[in-house]
Amino acid sequence: MTPERLGLLWGITVFAGAGARLLAALSNINGVVLLLLSGLLIGRSGLGLVEPLDLGQGLQTIVGLLVSLVLFDGGLNLRLPGDTIKATVLRISVLRIFISLGAGMLAAHWLAGLGWSLAAVFSAIVLATGPTVVTPIVKQIRLAHPLGDVLEAEGLVLEPIGAVLALLLLELALGDLHGWRELAQGLLARLGGGVLIGVTVGWLLSEGLRRLKSSQPVGLRLQLTLGALFLMFGIAEWLLPESGLPASVAAGVVVGRRSTEEAGQLDELIRELAALAITMLFPLLAADVSWAELSPLGWGGVSCVLLLMFVVRPVAVSVATVGLPLVWRQKLFMAWLAPRGIVTAAVASLFAIRLEQAGILGAGRLQGLVFLTILMTVGIQGLTAQPLARVLGLIAEGPEDSDPTASASSEAATQALPIVPESGQ
Repeated sequence: MTPERLGLLWGITVFAGAGARLLAALSNINGVVLLLLSGLLIGRSGLGLVEPLDLGQGLQTIVGLLVSLVLFDGGLNLRLPGDTIKATVLRISVLRIFISLGAGMLAAHWLAGLGWSLAAVFSAIVLATGPTVVTPIVKQIRLAHPLGDVLEAEGLVLEPIGAVLALLLLELALGDLHGWRELAQGLLARLGGGVLIGVTVGWLLSEGLRRLKSSQPVGLRLQLTLGALFLMFGIAEWLLPESGLPASVAAGVVVGRRSTEEAGQLDELIRELAALAITMLFPLLAADVSWAELSPLGWGGVSCVLLLMFVVRPVAVSVATVGLPLVWRQKLFMAWLAPRGIVTAAVASLFAIRLEQAGILGAGRLQGLVFLTILMTVGIQGLTAQPLARVLGLIAEGPEDSDPTASASSEAATQALPIVPESGQ
């Protein structure tokens, strides 16, 4: 691919993403939906202006680095005040792994027609909700604290787990792994190794940022942060493939706990860069999807996604929240809001390439079903989240109630999780 053509590819992609963002701001339509539609327009399904595969091996590298930035930003801004909330997130995440994983595999096989091995990969890919989609929705509708924190944390915990598990299931399907024991060992090694690398790098980076003199410009702090993040991601992926994702989240969580005067300004710059990464990634990855991959799914694919939305997610949330201090309105909203995001799209695109190179039938069908899941969940749930939250009385009454970085007094107040009293109480 010539340098001129490569520059044109990126120019069209970024311009399409920026145009989608502008249209979302003017129309108040969910921005992620428009980003996906812009990718379909410029890609195989539309005008054919962008072909991601022209990037060759560089596609995987670019996507990996940008996704690490998005997950690092998510960990950086993760706030879970109160032990009750932390226990709630942990319980929901653990129980959803078993319930959603098995149910998603059955639905993908029986309804969408995927083989058992690809159905298992699909179920792992779409296991997690997308914090890159959930966070803008939570902020837009001003969801009452701390329910938004729980929803964002759920995605941040499960997205690395789902991505690593999907990779191991893919290697099992390709014959690179032999048996479930090797899969379990690989899962623990990559998640544990990734978290260990992330915590170590996060602590070192925090110390480095803290020791920098206040006279140093924030740009230098940003460069140091990005340099450490990308180097960490590269080393983690070199040592343990896919461990870079949990490492990015862990590093973000550790760095986010620092307390310096310049922290707020640096975090804002990283947040803007993460938003730019999403603006680039969604159109680029959506451009790789063709109608030829979506149309064969037919009503079977649509039924599979609807089952995940209206049956699997509500059942999983209902079981996971038994005995937890949540009122029924909170449980209902959590059961409804589960859009998939950029990590889901990135993993599906990269896995489809590997499956095609290995000559495995159904790679395009797998990618099409994943993007159909993203389009339907983001479109339907993104457009209905605010009206549902308003009907359920879950919208914060004042700006201070929606602030996810509440002070110590707010932390004490949220030790008891329910924030919406039942009528008559």
